[in-house]
Amino acid sequence: MIIDKNINPERDLYYLGGILIEVLSNKNVNEFDYLDLYELLNKKKKISINLYSLTLDWLFILGVITKGENGKVIKCF
Repeated sequence: MIIDKNINPERDLYYLGGILIEVLSNKNVNEFDYLDLYELLNKKKKISINLYSLTLDWLFILGVITKGENGKVIKCF
């Protein structure tokens, strides 16, 4: 869910998107492999691959990332 009224905000896309933006910001490269980025995120916060995909969708909608060639994720900031 994007916003949820539950007591586990660490599973909301706003929260996870913020963590992923932090991971992207800490690297000096602009292009990331899909699974490599998942591993980097999992070092900070353990989440499922499905929740990771939803987080990427959320950041794509916001214009923070875009899709590159061969499954690459490109940061737009």
